[in-house]
Amino acid sequence: MTAKLADLPLEQKLASGHSHLVDAAAMPWQPSPFPGIEVKVLYNDPASGLSTMLVKLEPGASVPLHEHVGLEQTYVLEGSLEDHECAVTAGNFCWRDAGSIHVAHAPNGALVLAMFTRPNRFYDESPHMADAVTA
Repeated sequence: MTAKLADLPLEQKLASGHSHLVDAAAMPWQPSPFPGIEVKVLYNDPASGLSTMLVKLEPGASVPLHEHVGLEQTYVLEGSLEDHECAVTAGNFCWRDAGSIHVAHAPNGALVLAMFTRPNRFYDESPHMADAVTA
């Protein structure tokens, strides 16, 4: 029987190797299903739908009409990401409830850290960006 991490002594917890370093700077940008958008998938669990990725949008690029099936969290590192409700600019954070529907566009380009609890549902039947890249 394997002991749970929570039940192990501190020394064993510290030596357990449960950290997973991702060298995002060394990862190549991968094309997404959408023109002018590239991604670096930092984490993707197809079983749960949880994913985290860096998304780079060229000026004028758009993520087409989609629904957030679960919570989406976005931190804008550069540029801005805009929809019919707001413009999220560099250094700002936005989260969207499950059920949110929008088109996200980057008039001047953007670099964002995006976290999803479930894959998006695209109305043109495109795959979620993390699934399209890691498939």
